[in-house]
Amino acid sequence: MTSGPFSQTRAMARTKALFWDRVAHKYAADPIADLAGYDATLRRVRGLLTDDQDVLEIGCGTGTTALQLAPSTRSLLATDLSANMIAIAREKLASQPVAQLSFAVADADMPSFGQGAYHAVLAFNLLHLVNDLDQAVSVAVQALKPGGLLISKTPCLAEMNPLIPRVALPLMRAIGKAPHVLCFKAGELQSAITRHGMEIVSVERHGTRGKDIRCFIVARKTA
Repeated sequence: MTSGPFSQTRAMARTKALFWDRVAHKYAADPIADLAGYDATLRRVRGLLTDDQDVLEIGCGTGTTALQLAPSTRSLLATDLSANMIAIAREKLASQPVAQLSFAVADADMPSFGQGAYHAVLAFNLLHLVNDLDQAVSVAVQALKPGGLLISKTPCLAEMNPLIPRVALPLMRAIGKAPHVLCFKAGELQSAITRHGMEIVSVERHGTRGKDIRCFIVARKTA
């Protein structure tokens, strides 16, 4: 049997899914580290959404943010490649029904979201975790209608102490305590987004606890 790029992508997706399936319940139980920064992001995103928009979230985790934002939309499809994460998200939705919200298992690296179907695509704490940044951005942009918004918040790990991405993270990955991660700066992330026909509308930092490496970017699809 031959192996090609598609087979390698599927294998990497399975590896990622296994990691996030394993940590899903711990992830769901962990408190938000910077609640004030998180609330600032929610307020900002709510101001960008309207109740006549169909919205896609990629990498939704256990659905906490989707539950908060769905009432501001006409519909919100929240997706994650981890079946365990989505199972937890659906349990939350069952106990806290939101008519606009639905969950599905899907990989942000794979073109499975349709063409030009959404007014906005949300990607929070995700783009450093994909296999290929350009591929994931391309998939998100393809899912947007012309004029649609890509709204993302991403840890730019290359802005941290160099020992963390170069030493600590590889060691943690080697013992199964950390996922695959991409290390880039905010400028590199912005370049990746503009390469795919997006106009940067806003670049912000919402953190309230020391240096904020999480870059919040709003970009508009130009055609």
